[in-house]
Amino acid sequence: MRFFSLPALTAPGLLAALALLSSCTLMPPQLPAFDRRAIPFDDPGSALPEGWQHGPFMEIHVRAWRDSNGDGIGDLRGLIASLDYLKALGIKGLWLMPITRSADHDHGYAVTDLRNIEPAYGTLADFDELLDQAHQRGIGVIMDYVMNHSAATHPAFLQSQALRGQPMRDWFIWRDTAPAGWSIWNQNPWYPAGGSHFFATFGPHMPDFDLRQPAVLAYHRDSLRFWLNRGLDGFRFDAVTHLIENDAQHWDDQPESYAVMRDVQQVMAAYKQRYLVCEATHSPQVWASAQGCGSAFAFDLSALLIDAARGKAEAITRLSAYFKTAPPTMATMLSNHDVFAGRRPWDQLQGDMAAYRLAAASYLLLPGIPFIYYGEEIGMAGVARLPGDAQLRVPMSWTADGRGFSSGTPFRPLADNAATHNVAAAQQDPASILAFYKTLLALRNSLPPLARGSYAAPQVDGQVMAFRRQLGEEQVLVLINYGREAATLPVSGLPANALLSNEFPAGGAVSRVDGSGALRFALAGQSLRVLRLLPARPAGE
Repeated sequence: MRFFSLPALTAPGLLAALALLSSCTLMPPQLPAFDRRAIPFDDPGSALPEGWQHGPFMEIHVRAWRDSNGDGIGDLRGLIASLDYLKALGIKGLWLMPITRSADHDHGYAVTDLRNIEPAYGTLADFDELLDQAHQRGIGVIMDYVMNHSAATHPAFLQSQALRGQPMRDWFIWRDTAPAGWSIWNQNPWYPAGGSHFFATFGPHMPDFDLRQPAVLAYHRDSLRFWLNRGLDGFRFDAVTHLIENDAQHWDDQPESYAVMRDVQQVMAAYKQRYLVCEATHSPQVWASAQGCGSAFAFDLSALLIDAARGKAEAITRLSAYFKTAPPTMATMLSNHDVFAGRRPWDQLQGDMAAYRLAAASYLLLPGIPFIYYGEEIGMAGVARLPGDAQLRVPMSWTADGRGFSSGTPFRPLADNAATHNVAAAQQDPASILAFYKTLLALRNSLPPLARGSYAAPQVDGQVMAFRRQLGEEQVLVLINYGREAATLPVSGLPANALLSNEFPAGGAVSRVDGSGALRFALAGQSLRVLRLLPARPAGE
């Protein structure tokens, strides 16, 4: 890369160049600029109902959701056109994978502009309309924010690389000699460039910001306010575990990383009804506390949910105990856009829809803030022949032939089971997994204990799990038989002579607890029961 226009460097030319440099003020190279304006606080308020942050959320890869203009790439206007589908499903919040401009033009985590929209997805005006239309439907919108790193083509990194000895150099982590002894996921994170070395946790295409620098933190605070001032309802923060690395032995969950996120929390706390959730792969329960982000993804729960649905007794026991200690602000999920978090549930459970229903019921009815990965609600598979994360990030199966996603050629192959598991078919089938998700989300949205209640009286008997959710005087009892055989479960400690109405499956006779607070429940194999406790009545009434 050439930064200055100098005479050819022959011997006479070199002398002329030195004379030129000694006789004039050195001007900075002509490098691309970027928006680093200070953004003042300007909260537009929130039109969302109180408590919307409890979810459920839908995680959406905009590129793969719905295409409005026939170019084969999903976009914001395609998402706007689908909001009624999401509202009918019972969704209260959307998490959008990165929609800011990126170098990869796909997953979006190689960010080149934190204050603008990826052109294939639309414009800032489209984004504003999405917020308005979602809010009219009572749906909040959060988006991915990538603070740890940028793309190597981000103007800030290009300036940092070029301007040695200048303030922008400190925006990224440079060393003249690469430090020894480093290994992150069996890779050396130090990469050579221009006679120096820069640090990049996720590879040379995504160098790490130096978040110890006040100017860098100020830039990110202003970028957060850029979106919050527009009415964005919050953020999903990427890779908080790696925000600051101290040395080759201390690069996970450092105290300074927690301090950075507490600073972010202060920025967001000035705005009404905003929500922050973090990707913290190393210690998610600690990050879900006030010490870190207040909410974090439960990567330590997802495999338990799948294994419990398979009927594995040890997993059922551990699942029952999880929320005895885990914060209720854990963001729960069956899978997401990363292979390390597991393949899509359809693929993990090999199409066993009875087990699929139980896995879904478990995390939708347990404490936590559920995040449904797009397509999960229709039993969408991945594309096994695609490499890595691409197999999980395929076009949404709106129809059997893909025309519901785009009138053009989709950017990636359709899901392996798109012909049988798609929205159009599911909406015509009252027994579909989509109908099951709608029913469970309606329960969660209508029974406050399921969305915000405490976790009480968990018990496991063989392959049957039971627990209660309580908010104030309201209680809901949940029973799940993960086994394939019928089972009977005795439950004690209930209010004496209480009545229980059947919420799922709905209808049937009301059950009565005996005078000692006990009742036996019969459950078919691979079945779910949800019961609401009614006020106690004297026996005989």
